[in-house]
Amino acid sequence: MQTTDAPITVTNTAARKIAQLATKEGHPQPILRLRVVAGGCSGFSYELGFADAPQADDHVIAAGDGVQVLIDAQSAEIVEGSTLDMDTSMLGGGLKVHNPRAVHECACGESFSI
Repeated sequence: MQTTDAPITVTNTAARKIAQLATKEGHPQPILRLRVVAGGCSGFSYELGFADAPQADDHVIAAGDGVQVLIDAQSAEIVEGSTLDMDTSMLGGGLKVHNPRAVHECACGESFSI
């Protein structure tokens, strides 16, 4: 479990939303996994989902409200320098990764390329 040099920053607004969703969905701890997977119309897309515990090679980012965000080593390289934030827009709102390395994002907002 790697905890130094967090590859991303998690805003307090995002942490509050993660904690709320974890409680609503019945998860005992607010642990969110962020993965980058191949796919989507631009090459990569993000997957967000709750986890029970970190895996051995995960980066563990401690955020507000007791939230932990887990990122595997391969995904960490792609999201380095990013921010996980909460977008409150009525259309397309939700948890969003703002990745400065993304050179193109699909119009759907779900996929990107670097």
